[in-house]
Amino acid sequence: MTSMTQPIDAQRLTLTLNNLRLPATKHNWPEMAARSGKEGWPAARFLAAIAEHEIVERDRRRIERHLGEAKLPPGKTLDSFAFDAVAMISRAQVMAICAGDGWLEQGANLILFVPPGGGKSHLAAAIGLALIENGWRVLFTRTSDLVQRLQVARRELTLEAAIARLDKYHLLILDDMAYVTKDQAETSVLFELISARYEQRSMLITANQPFGEWNRIFPDPAITLAAVDRLVHHATIFEMNVESYRRRTAVQRRTGAGRPPTYATIKTVEQSMPGDNQTAT
Repeated sequence: MTSMTQPIDAQRLTLTLNNLRLPATKHNWPEMAARSGKEGWPAARFLAAIAEHEIVERDRRRIERHLGEAKLPPGKTLDSFAFDAVAMISRAQVMAICAGDGWLEQGANLILFVPPGGGKSHLAAAIGLALIENGWRVLFTRTSDLVQRLQVARRELTLEAAIARLDKYHLLILDDMAYVTKDQAETSVLFELISARYEQRSMLITANQPFGEWNRIFPDPAITLAAVDRLVHHATIFEMNVESYRRRTAVQRRTGAGRPPTYATIKTVEQSMPGDNQTAT
């Protein structure tokens, strides 16, 4: 029978923790073991502390990885978004959306109609950041950029596979939908993307033109109707008829000190609970 006071083979324990894929435990167990011995923790408390720390660190690494792949523009958080200038959208309403439960699981959509400079990209990116912090996977892209990539995939006969790879994202944010050129090849791949994600995966679309103007995007009226039908079937729609956000910000810079820049960062993860970080602009 092994003695309880027998020294630990640290090298062997390190290899074991590597095999179990417990990097946080591998790094922190000596410090936590010393604290446990000093404070006289029962074995169950020591084990619980080790396990909880591993979970917190695993969540932190996951959020960091998902934030890196999301391609969110920096500085767009809910905290910096001027909700007071957008009376038709409340912070509470947006925070409910940022939980993700109930709509991302159903493949529902979110559509933002905002005039140019009205802050639609800011709000879309901020929602994306909050969703990542809540455990969802998000990709932010200008619609025209993604359409160009899908056109290349079509020429290489890999369009189906390219669209399928986007399935790993619970939310695909297509920014500036109206800037897609009215070209048959471009709108064709865009429609295929919309059709593939319909009722399967969610999309957040920003546009500065209402649906009635989308014949400027899709050259075929039947395709326009079919695309709109799929997008709005399960959708929340915000119409933000506001003054240009960029113009308002420029005026504020001339009349007073502006806010220091902030950046899209993951929540600070404390050893016990994740920090109470609010949303972004």
